[in-house]
Amino acid sequence: MPHQAAIIVAPNGARKTQQDHPALPVTRQESILEVMACRDAGAAMVHLHARNAKGRHSLDIADNLPLYNQLKEAVGDSIIVQLTTEAVGLYQPKHQRQLIRAVKPEAASFALCELIPNDESLSESADFFHWVAQQGIISQYIIYSPAELDRYFRLVDQHVLPDYGHHLLLVLGRYTKGQIATPHDLTPFLNCRLFELRHRWAVCAFGQFEHNCLTTAMLMGADVRVGFENNHFDNQGAIAKSNAALVSQLCQTSATLNIELMSAQKFRNSLANYQ
Repeated sequence: MPHQAAIIVAPNGARKTQQDHPALPVTRQESILEVMACRDAGAAMVHLHARNAKGRHSLDIADNLPLYNQLKEAVGDSIIVQLTTEAVGLYQPKHQRQLIRAVKPEAASFALCELIPNDESLSESADFFHWVAQQGIISQYIIYSPAELDRYFRLVDQHVLPDYGHHLLLVLGRYTKGQIATPHDLTPFLNCRLFELRHRWAVCAFGQFEHNCLTTAMLMGADVRVGFENNHFDNQGAIAKSNAALVSQLCQTSATLNIELMSAQKFRNSLANYQ
């Protein structure tokens, strides 16, 4: 059987603007069109950041709910739509939780260091994350370091995090010089428990060697997240034309390596199998 992987696309992130790349989507319509292009190129999930009227990152319900609803109306079930809860130093856990309770998206991403900043918040966090799982919302826990990965396992063992209905994302390069990741940065995360997980896991990588990092991850059986949130360079070192172009290059590489890419429905089913 060939390896299988799902491609997730992160087309804009929280901090970047069209000064960073002119094709970076900022408005609601730009975001919808970009997601559709990335879906057509082979992405199974989108990591969605809403922007406010000034083009700034927003977790306000008034900015997120219309974007989510309009995007779902445009794409249906053809791509999994995941809302971010990234705080960017602007929001507190209560705001992040309020957003997900209000929108109830199909999927949502959570940085554990933001949502569970210390052990004093364990009880409240457990209530929230178990509610998320009970709603059938696919949680993606974002992990920035091997220490955070160890903490994730402890939180699951302690039943703070439910042991079903979620996905992991390992972030490479967040704390390296210049935020440029290389495949070697994956090595410290390769805890034996990672390969014993019943759940799928994914990798994203900052900087111009993103494609190399994601190729390495796919060969290990991981899903991958690509896009302008982390990198603007293609696999030849040139400025990428679009997010969809980066998705297409990953599709070409996966075909060369005989790695089967999951459709949105197959990815959705694979995550639901661990209920």
